Amino acid sequence: MSCCSHCPSPDAGPGGPAQRRVLWAALAINAAMFVVEVAAGLAAGSASLQADALDFLGDAANYGVSLAVVGLAIGLRARAAQLKGLTMAAFGLWVIGAAAWHGLHGTLPAAGTMGVVGALALAANAASFALLWAYRDGDANMRSAWICTRNDVVGNVAVMLAALGVFGTGTGWPDVIVAGIMAALALQGAAVVLRQANAELRAAKRDLSSRPRRSGRLEYRPKA
Repeated sequence: MSCCSHCPSPDAGPGGPAQRRVLWAALAINAAMFVVEVAAGLAAGSASLQADALDFLGDAANYGVSLAVVGLAIGLRARAAQLKGLTMAAFGLWVIGAAAWHGLHGTLPAAGTMGVVGALALAANAASFALLWAYRDGDANMRSAWICTRNDVVGNVAVMLAALGVFGTGTGWPDVIVAGIMAALALQGAAVVLRQANAELRAAKRDLSSRPRRSGRLEYRPKA
């Protein structure tokens, strides 16, 4: 057995074909699940399903940004990761507002729809999670994609537990609580992504400032 059997293949590096294939696959999965969950969430009156649907949309957009900057300079990739971190934070704040609205109005979601769609979303995110596993310790741009998917897997399990809670209690509070948990995950993930992106930007600026500057002036040399 080769001592480098665990090493990434050459095309798995930043900007390689393998990385682009992974991002395209994750983009397709998330875009399809957004359409499914937004319809199911509205039909079932579920705050957690609607939150998960918006999360799928945000992830699809994030993968699109990752595809646009993959293989570019570290500074540009870090800027893209900053944008994604802010998007994750905005999603978390939106979910907090939606959960509060459903809690105040006493919405009772359809537990059966929540359970079935939650299981489908879990399968979709598990596939994305497996695809992105190799990039979990990569730069801020790719790590943010992995963190988004990790949070989604946890969120899907929570939605299924919320469905059981709604069915067992006959109230919408389990749905509201799960939506709050998903918001907390989004805010925590945003903090991790922004911290790493800011560190990479500082490192890129230090590297740029340490490079010797070439003078644009021509040196005059008198003829002998």
